[in-house]
Amino acid sequence: MSWQCLALDLRDDAALIAEYERWHRAEFIWPEVVASIRDAGILEMQIFRTGNRLVMLMRVGPEFDPEAKAAADAASERVQAWEALMSTFQQPLPWAAEGQKWVPMQRIFDLGGCEAGR
Repeated sequence: MSWQCLALDLRDDAALIAEYERWHRAEFIWPEVVASIRDAGILEMQIFRTGNRLVMLMRVGPEFDPEAKAAADAASERVQAWEALMSTFQQPLPWAAEGQKWVPMQRIFDLGGCEAGR
């Protein structure tokens, strides 16, 4: 199992940010979206926000394949509808590739690696 960390910005509008957060509450998120996440081998997923910046943490199993998840999502009408809805709230990071939403983050520190120095 491993962790992945990704970042994305929301449009800098308090009402849109509040609506985005509402859609991510357990009672509003679409069950098909949750199923697509779990079916892809994502064991845990959390999204954090500061201002309009989002950070997503995912703990994935060894079977997780981001390309297979993207293909499965592209084949799902419901997931595509969710992505279209979420796009109304999101804006790409300035350094994102064309069409890229969530940008992988690079780990630059790991406390576990510091234990040898003690």
